[in-house]
Amino acid sequence: MIDIEDRLTLDERATVDFVLGLRKRWSDTVYPALVEEFAETGTPAESPQLEEVMHGLPSYPWFSHLERVQQKMLWRAAGDAVVGRRDQLVGELDAVPGEGVGSLRLVDGFELPSWYTDYDIHVQPGSFFSDDMSAYVYEFGARIVMLRDNDGYKFHGLFAQTTLPDKPDATRVVDMGCGFGKSTRPLVAKYPTAEVIGVDLAAPGLRLAHAEAEAEGLAITYAQADSRATGLDDASCDVVTGTMTLHEMPSDAIVDTIREGARLLKPGGEMHFLEFMLTGDPLRDATVIEHAERNNEPFFRALFSTDTIAACEEAGLVDVQWRAFDERQLGVQPDGWGERREWHFPWAVLSARKAV
Repeated sequence: MIDIEDRLTLDERATVDFVLGLRKRWSDTVYPALVEEFAETGTPAESPQLEEVMHGLPSYPWFSHLERVQQKMLWRAAGDAVVGRRDQLVGELDAVPGEGVGSLRLVDGFELPSWYTDYDIHVQPGSFFSDDMSAYVYEFGARIVMLRDNDGYKFHGLFAQTTLPDKPDATRVVDMGCGFGKSTRPLVAKYPTAEVIGVDLAAPGLRLAHAEAEAEGLAITYAQADSRATGLDDASCDVVTGTMTLHEMPSDAIVDTIREGARLLKPGGEMHFLEFMLTGDPLRDATVIEHAERNNEPFFRALFSTDTIAACEEAGLVDVQWRAFDERQLGVQPDGWGERREWHFPWAVLSARKAV
């Protein structure tokens, strides 16, 4: 498989490095300055005027503008690098058979929900579903979004190894909203005896996921389907998982996805979603919500306002809980995120179990 980064010209590399540096300084320099300025105002954290005060801080225009601008610069750099190599990349995808070590199952005329197509999610032009190249663009761009700390998909491997249950006799594991497969591939090592299935709405992501899995010799089935109605059998899965997918759905779709996951689980099976959750720090949480709005992710608020605990329990699941997740190296943190000076995504895990 072609890795775009191995083909970058000197100018392309310089552009990527500039955007990465800008994003890092936004996180570790501009955000702490915003926090310090807010502290100097003496405004109580619980104040209803918190956002108004934040918007009036000297560093706020820099914080808000730089976040949006560097995101747009990111996609411009990634898009230029990918589209300029379109013929090679399309040829690479076309050369991979649908049936190999694993399989690819696309549906002719598959209808995408309007809430999925109405936005250029992450400010990525055309979003993730519109063109075969959109998956390559997102894969490349996501490395910069994660400040190069997720190269090799460290976060997803950490999630699989530290959060998902040990089930040596597992026969089927399903990854909801699998994208280009970064969250699915670690499941093969975690559950070597199981059939591993990745489900997603977007054909471009599934094509790239399948091609990369085949290149690594991983037996994964990638299927185009809605996570609200996968078409898989009742009580057929030992583990249902998903990463960064619930926050990109409206509330009713979140609940339907949870219900579908519960339907798929065998008795004793477990469901785990790596997601985002409010931290309890009002200023940080205000910036998280505004991040979603500046990043064209309109359903963050829907996730935060949905009673996911109740949805799991109503679907017949038990031991339901949210736990903080430290993406740096620690994984699940039952006591919260701890003190962190830089701006960071508030990773968290929603976990539940199907009663025996």
